[in-house]
Amino acid sequence: MNFSALIRQTHRWLSIAFTVTVIANFVAMAVGEPPALVVYAPLLPLFLLLFSGLYMFVLPYARRARRIQD
Repeated sequence: MNFSALIRQTHRWLSIAFTVTVIANFVAMAVGEPPALVVYAPLLPLFLLLFSGLYMFVLPYARRARRIQD
């Protein structure tokens, strides 16, 4: 498995983790005042999704630029 495939697979799993934490956040808010850990739990997967998504967004442009230079 190359680095790009690893990033893509990690991005998929992070999206699942983010979705689960957001659902847990809504459930906790429906029950009552949620603890801070539940409220801020989606932020870590969200930031990791941001970086992996930006990497995957830039990758085709970087490959094209590398091909043009060669």
